[in-house]
Amino acid sequence: MKKQNVRTISLIVCTFTYLLVGAAVFDALESETEKRRWEALQDAEDMIIRKYNISQEDFKVMETVVLKSESHKAGQQWKFTGAFYYATTVLTTIGYGHSTPSTVGGKLFTMCYAIVGIPLGLVMFQSIGERVNRLSSYVIKAVRSSLRCKRTVASEVDLICVVTTLSSLTIAGGAAAFSKFEGWSYFDSVYYCFITLTTIGFGDMVALQRDNALNRKPEYVMFALIFILFGLAIVAASLNLLVLRFVTMNTEDERRDEAQAMQVRSEFLMRQ
Repeated sequence: MKKQNVRTISLIVCTFTYLLVGAAVFDALESETEKRRWEALQDAEDMIIRKYNISQEDFKVMETVVLKSESHKAGQQWKFTGAFYYATTVLTTIGYGHSTPSTVGGKLFTMCYAIVGIPLGLVMFQSIGERVNRLSSYVIKAVRSSLRCKRTVASEVDLICVVTTLSSLTIAGGAAAFSKFEGWSYFDSVYYCFITLTTIGFGDMVALQRDNALNRKPEYVMFALIFILFGLAIVAASLNLLVLRFVTMNTEDERRDEAQAMQVRSEFLMRQ
């Protein structure tokens, strides 16, 4: 069996194994806490129903009103600033879920907008990532030349180290800012930045959702948008290098397999 086929099968097995291990770890870490929170919520619900003598149906209505009012703390989500923030989450595939279209026209336009916008965003971030990698390569070469090193050309490992460091600094700097503006702990801010820049976008933590921030804090809105776009470009540079490294490994294996096949064929013909 060809080595690239073995690698593909190995990757599939490793991925599913990784998923199983992840599921087991998350189960162990989160399930008991989730159960305790659910029981606490049920106790609180029963207490409110008894204390204020309301029906289960009335409580559900109150619950719905509270949940729907949560998104309005950020201000009007669909004015231009909020709409631009929403468009950014669509194009970057972050998809927090903090605001969603409620009209048929809005839902239809979101689908059409995403069909064009997502490929456009991917190409843009990949292109920016390539420029970042090229700039990093130039800087490494210049530094090594000034230090009179024997090897001045930057390797893939060198570039991966540089862009990984840049990604870490971006997350660390962004976390400090979000911790200040949002009142989150620094760890939670790091978590938010990582989830955002990897486009996982759970939506459990979303910036600009407090104190009518979308309308009252334009400088903070600008910072959040620049952070997302710049951070995604840096992360794209890292991913671009990792993918390139994997493709290079596959190409080398294919060439090696072809050379071995040609050698076997030549030996067979010589024996005839």
